[in-house]
Amino acid sequence: MSKSERLYNLDLAPTPKDKKNWGWFEIFNVWANDVQSLFGYTLAASLFLYSGLNGWAVFAALILAGFFISWLVNLSGKPSVVHGIPYPVFARVSMGVFGANFPAMARGLVAMFWYGAQTYAASTAVALLISGITGNQGEVMFLGMTGVMWISFIFVSLFQIYLFWQGIDLIKRFLNFAGPAVYVVMIVLMIAIWTKAGGGLLSEVGSIFSGGNRSGEFEGLGAISAFVAVFSIMVGYFAAVVINFGDFARFVSSEDEMRKGNLWGLVGNVVFFSFITLMITGGTIAIFGEYIAEPTAMVARVDNMFLTIIAAFAFFAATVGINMVANFIPPAYDLANLLPSKIDFRMGGLITAICGFVIGGLWVSVITQMGLFPFVNTLGAILAPVFGIMIADYYLIKKQQLNIDALFDDSPDAEYHYNGGFNRKAILAWLISGYIAVGSVWPNILVFGLDDFFANLGGGGGYAWIIGASLGALVHLAISRK
Repeated sequence: MSKSERLYNLDLAPTPKDKKNWGWFEIFNVWANDVQSLFGYTLAASLFLYSGLNGWAVFAALILAGFFISWLVNLSGKPSVVHGIPYPVFARVSMGVFGANFPAMARGLVAMFWYGAQTYAASTAVALLISGITGNQGEVMFLGMTGVMWISFIFVSLFQIYLFWQGIDLIKRFLNFAGPAVYVVMIVLMIAIWTKAGGGLLSEVGSIFSGGNRSGEFEGLGAISAFVAVFSIMVGYFAAVVINFGDFARFVSSEDEMRKGNLWGLVGNVVFFSFITLMITGGTIAIFGEYIAEPTAMVARVDNMFLTIIAAFAFFAATVGINMVANFIPPAYDLANLLPSKIDFRMGGLITAICGFVIGGLWVSVITQMGLFPFVNTLGAILAPVFGIMIADYYLIKKQQLNIDALFDDSPDAEYHYNGGFNRKAILAWLISGYIAVGSVWPNILVFGLDDFFANLGGGGGYAWIIGASLGALVHLAISRK
């Protein structure tokens, strides 16, 4: 085997059998931590409040999305379970040994952005605890954040650096602890809110469950369109992890364990967490007479020290957990794939942490003023075709047959060298399908009537991921089979 320094290091190499020690419980907790974040809480509550659907329809859309995402990650995870390779190495099969750097870094940049956002979100939980104990809210000092917020933000940043610097085994133990622990704390939080709200909680939950006027991205949609939009938004929320699920699946002992973890981890966590969110949301509306989007602000208004402590712990652990799952491990491998001889897993993580610190520091004063969701939908639209291309290439063109040695070989006659290390057909399929997927978010860039079609579709570009992934697969098959 010819191992090129431009393609190989120990972090990118196939996982040895003695290191494939993850089972269904570890995968379950990957998804538990992905669901249980401050952003996840706000998203789940907004789907019940703004979709205009009754609660059963929202739950049905969530369950359907859970099964669909489970199917997607079983597809993307199988090659990594079988061969022990991370996402950027698997991308070499369809994109070429050097062409894979483009989708790898695209995924890495999305993760860095969210790493900073989630680091800021986790720091609000620490700030809640500090303010609750000391009574000091602090004054705005720099970039829209108070001194208490900056102390909290720096603490969370350093804690995460320590966590990933210890390696994947400590991250696994943290995820296994945080997943169940956060549920325990969230149930306690729900009971505390229920006790304070009294009988008003069930009344408000009933009002939310019966549905209401559609607003926000759901405004103007019919019932079926709103249902599809809820489904699509949930798929889009998990889209980033779907594409790089191999980064976790490479450590799983068998495909059966992966499938079991994905089924219970996705469907079970989405439904259970959404139920808890619905009950807490109803309770806070009963107490304050209004919906409070920020969970930490909601807890602060309750003004109960016990509640503040358990809520701060839950929000901190949950948000750090999703940062490890969705936003640290992917760019660590993606950066290592870019320069294997100079960047390993730890160094990639450190670069991610530094970039995330800058993004999180600018979150309040700059990024939240730019329009978050169109930006995020655009990033998802850029990435989605890569998933479709990789899956179609592996299952339909390569027939699940891989030459592992060739994935680390940069010689011109190597199997995945294609044209100078780039598979031009796959890259062309990405450009075509990515253009249309991005156009579903920004219709004014499209031509031939597609601009009017997507402008009238509604849903705020929430369909972008599904459109991009489907087109990526179809265009790649059409080009590559000729």
